Amino acid sequence: MSDTTRLPDERGRFGPFGGRYTPETLIRALDQLADEYEKAKRDASFQGELHGLYHDYVGRPSPVYHAKRLSQHVGGAQIFLKREDLNHT
Repeated sequence: MSDTTRLPDERGRFGPFGGRYTPETLIRALDQLADEYEKAKRDASFQGELHGLYHDYVGRPSPVYHAKRLSQHVGGAQIFLKREDLNHT
């Protein structure tokens, strides 16, 4: 799929097939949100805070744990677990 069909144009439309299907009362707020998102993506301070939250709160990247007793139980194969269920998201 080309970028022209995956990404909306400046009017929010995906080629000839239309754009966002949103009540008119929300368009202004969504435009403001999109503008702020674009600013935040380029803001080093925001990105630093976001990555800090990923690491310290969300738990990303998720650590990998050596399942020592399970490895012993199955005959010595080294088993590692990635515990996505421990993340706060």
